[in-house]
Amino acid sequence: MQKTLKYIAGLFVLFLFFTGNSLAKDSIDNRIYASLLKKYTMNQHVNYDGFKKDEKWLDEYLAILSHTPVRSLSKKSQFAFYINAYNAFTIKLVLTKYPGINSIKEVSSFFSNPWNKKFINLQGKTISLDHIEHKILRPMFKDPRVHFAINCASKSCPPLRDEPYEGETLENQLDDQAQKFINDKKNILIKEDTLFVSKIFKWFENDFSNNPLMFIKQYAAPDLKKRINSLREPIKINYLYYDWTLNR
Repeated sequence: MQKTLKYIAGLFVLFLFFTGNSLAKDSIDNRIYASLLKKYTMNQHVNYDGFKKDEKWLDEYLAILSHTPVRSLSKKSQFAFYINAYNAFTIKLVLTKYPGINSIKEVSSFFSNPWNKKFINLQGKTISLDHIEHKILRPMFKDPRVHFAINCASKSCPPLRDEPYEGETLENQLDDQAQKFINDKKNILIKEDTLFVSKIFKWFENDFSNNPLMFIKQYAAPDLKKRINSLREPIKINYLYYDWTLNR
């Protein structure tokens, strides 16, 4: 009997050990990044001077991302991880040339643009922002809301959220980002009988099931939805100018 109890107790300890480890593996220490975002993002703008001053802390966070065993995370946490990685490494890319630039497009060379520049170290591989977006985020998670979560450091991009994305709160965060973007008159507006929308809906039309209008209605506030529904069918859609000026 005593041996049986010891055996059961041993199994229980092993259970606690392994479940404890799995819980630990599904969490990422985003505290440094959270602090930087709170300090240096405000009213849809990014304080790159502040990030430049605290660049060593940004580098510390990027090192954490670089050494994170992503495959050990849950799918939601992986999704959040790659969104945070995209946004944090975008800030780092801007800082490599800041303050001498007015647009992320100026961080380029004759052979590469900012998005295909391989400078990101994740899991022992050197990859680009394009790789994260088009080889990981879009095909793996198939969620169009990602387009309102990742930030390209430009005025017409969805704003950089002032907190990290986390697996356990990701659904609410993604919904919030989509709602805010769609209900901002800079991104969606109606003039006479035409609906003007962000070029994001043109570039990634397939991600919105080839029906961006349905997605827009899903997240539109009641007044905007009513105005869209009042437009004459078929609704004419035009695309707004995309401003690549730094979102500082």
